[in-house]
Amino acid sequence: NDQRGFCVAQASAEGLEDLVRTRIAVESLALQQACARRTAAREEKLVLAFHRLSHTPRSTQHDSFEENPDWERYHRTFHFALLEGCESPLLLGFCEQLYDQAYRYRQLTAQKAFKERNHLDEHRAVFDAVMGNRVSDAQRLLAAHYEQTARFYIGAT
Repeated sequence: NDQRGFCVAQASAEGLEDLVRTRIAVESLALQQACARRTAAREEKLVLAFHRLSHTPRSTQHDSFEENPDWERYHRTFHFALLEGCESPLLLGFCEQLYDQAYRYRQLTAQKAFKERNHLDEHRAVFDAVMGNRVSDAQRLLAAHYEQTARFYIGAT
């Protein structure tokens, strides 16, 4: 609004569904290209990223959700370690924009998902598929990971 400060766009199920579809399409392409250009250095980076993510709790509290900034940082690092081997700055830029838009929805579902969702198992499944060079499985599992967030959001609204 003019002369009234900033206005944040409304979060909506339709917006999230569009975001998830787009993210799956774009990141599936990036993941396919990254797997085709796999190197030992990128593999090591992915192993380290998964190790750090898997050893960091999602919440700073055990019984309730309090965002852990370390987990969020390692989560981002893991997701981009999956994709960066595509070697396309333009494609990675799109992935980064979509990741940033998805952050808001993850925060809106975090309370409910904290008790019901096992992020580690979801990330491990994607990691194992990539490490096993099962590209179509990795794409399917990554899509399911994003669709799970959408289900929590839609269920909470």
